[in-house]
Amino acid sequence: MTIMPWKLGRPLVWDATCVDTLAPSHLLSTAGCAGAAAASAENLKRRKYNNLIGSYMFEPFGVKTLGPWGPSAHRVVRDISKQLVDSSRDQRAGLYFCQRISIAIQRGNAASVLGTFPIDIDVDEFFDAQ
Repeated sequence: MTIMPWKLGRPLVWDATCVDTLAPSHLLSTAGCAGAAAASAENLKRRKYNNLIGSYMFEPFGVKTLGPWGPSAHRVVRDISKQLVDSSRDQRAGLYFCQRISIAIQRGNAASVLGTFPIDIDVDEFFDAQ
């Protein structure tokens, strides 16, 4: 949640969700449209937090594990990026913000993969570049 009012005198509340692109429940929609699972997750978040609409500006932030973002995530990032550029006067500030989000998703993916290995196995042997 933002400390300062975002729009219309209300603070921004955003809730992020990262959906699995390859989950069987998403395959039909994601096969036809990139970002479909992320958009669906955003709609679920909107319904979940419907009671916040009067007091806050609520924006769900849906992304997929393999990259695509939902429409609301694009809007939030565009708005925040504009604010970052305006306040820092650095034209790259918005790009850096997007990169940080992408890196966080990649780290989450890596943690998920590494979490599937047994604890007593040396993980380095799976990533040997020879």
